[in-house]
Amino acid sequence: MKRILLSIFLTASLFTKAQVQPAPDRGPNEGEGPFERMVIRGANLIDGTGAPTYGPVDIVIEGNKIKEVVLVGTPKIPIDPEDRPAKGAKEIDAHGAYVLPGFINIHSHVDGGPKAPEAEYAYKLWLGHGITTIRGVPAGEINWVENEKKRSAQNKIVAPRIVNFQVPGTGKDWKGGPLLTPEKAREWVTWANSKGAEGIKIFNLDPEIMAAAIDESRKLKMGSVAHLSQLMVSRVNARDAAEMGLHNLTHFYGLFESLYKEEDIQHWPRNLIYNDEQDRFSQVAYQWDKIHPRGSKEWNELIDFFLEKDFILDPTMTAYLAGRDVMKARNADWIATYVLPSLQDFYDPNRLDHGSYFYNWTTWEEVAWKNFYRVWMSFLNDYKNAGGRVTVSDDASFIYNLFGFGVIEEMELLQEAGFHPLEVIRGATLHAAEAIFEPKGKPIEFGIVRPGLLADLIIIEENPIENLKVLYGTGFPRLNDETGKVERVGGVKYTIKDGILYDAKQLLKDVENMVNKQKAERGED
Repeated sequence: MKRILLSIFLTASLFTKAQVQPAPDRGPNEGEGPFERMVIRGANLIDGTGAPTYGPVDIVIEGNKIKEVVLVGTPKIPIDPEDRPAKGAKEIDAHGAYVLPGFINIHSHVDGGPKAPEAEYAYKLWLGHGITTIRGVPAGEINWVENEKKRSAQNKIVAPRIVNFQVPGTGKDWKGGPLLTPEKAREWVTWANSKGAEGIKIFNLDPEIMAAAIDESRKLKMGSVAHLSQLMVSRVNARDAAEMGLHNLTHFYGLFESLYKEEDIQHWPRNLIYNDEQDRFSQVAYQWDKIHPRGSKEWNELIDFFLEKDFILDPTMTAYLAGRDVMKARNADWIATYVLPSLQDFYDPNRLDHGSYFYNWTTWEEVAWKNFYRVWMSFLNDYKNAGGRVTVSDDASFIYNLFGFGVIEEMELLQEAGFHPLEVIRGATLHAAEAIFEPKGKPIEFGIVRPGLLADLIIIEENPIENLKVLYGTGFPRLNDETGKVERVGGVKYTIKDGILYDAKQLLKDVENMVNKQKAERGED
């Protein structure tokens, strides 16, 4: 199979060469609704604001919007029928279960080419994990994304809502050439906005061109996020980008460089070639002890500066998780069942595929990455504690990172960093929604459970505050003391997107069937 080299920065031709197949039309048995009136009965509610769980509540949904959230009693006390809303055309018994807002994956790629050629695969993995909105950064070529975005908004396909961010200079219909001047960058942003783009994702741009693109996006009420690649951070670090007006930083690039003690740029080994990805990704971890320490004046000043700029951090820690323990990543519970063979081909160590760089990954590298995570997590937790917003995402399909599962991994990593599960869930719901709607100058339309907002909800029978692992589509093994046997518990039961009720476990079963089909076609079953 011919492999496709994906560089750390995207080019204008990438998505035209490797575009994924659009999702098929939604079948007659794929999702129920929306209903004139649907009532979820007796649930414990985690509303996404950071408030503690409360209930039991009945939630009334009319069409695609939440109509009422009614507290109907007290735990362990029978509910008085007189206190409950009237019956709906669809009734869901959620007594003892938990309802949450749908999760928002703020850093998403649908991808294509040989590794995951069908959009349906990613969509169902996301929806099966309660992810009802993705912000594509980008999800694909601008015209392709706009078509999928409209089909999802009309519920013609089984897919999360799609927010369309694009990389400056890309788009098969863009005829303006490379962005070599600030004026050309502004021209592209205006053009992309006219084509439906809701924000920009910046990789490698000269500072003055980057500043112009950000400024133009703000004028047009578009969002902005930057992956400040290692080819760029010597000129623009995270502090510089925030000063330009950037709304959102993804990954960690530029963050450590804003806190160097003695260095101005990372002191790369003299024999390093950047395009050898193992060299690059191993060396980046060795920044962990080159910065001003936690609690220092410089550390706290950077937090205060980001707060002043209302800067949102989207760490995507799960994207680099294999660096801490590659053998564990290769053998995660979901690999055998849910990873397409073609995606596994991409994951396998090789020198061509971006993120498949574990050619000779040693304990030395893993120790460095564990130290790096310790410092990175400390900054994220301190920023959150100071009032900063930290969101949740997966950046899936690279580095043993799978759609949907990666979002739950990110949640666990944030808890490891010091976040309470309620803070983690808030990052995946309210704060992510704010990241989408604030640049538009609009109030959120989803992200918390409130009357008047869109009916994007998750129903799960286990308590995610007690254990975030219950959110994995595989569930997790737990001893049943009554039977003396280990059983798998958890996994989202229902995902409601736009008032449409999906059986989350069936969505994942569909993915399993897609994997088995490809295995059979390759003679691997």
